Amino acid sequence: MHKVLIGAVTAASVMAFSASGAFAAIACSGNVCWHVKEMYEYPAESKVIVHEDDWKPAPTVVIREHAGRGYWKGDTWTAW
Repeated sequence: MHKVLIGAVTAASVMAFSASGAFAAIACSGNVCWHVKEMYEYPAESKVIVHEDDWKPAPTVVIREHAGRGYWKGDTWTAW
């Protein structure tokens, strides 16, 4: 019985630590930023910088939202 209890506790601990949390961040290209829910490796030419979700933008930053994988380049959404 003791071995069963230790096995159950160990399995529960492994599952708790292996569960991935939700990803949330703010990605920016120049002064245009948007929320992202997945971590992407943006193309180098996009010059995207990813900030933590609690990052506070400067007053000159414009927040634009767009679904899907891509990035803003000025007023244009570039998907890849």
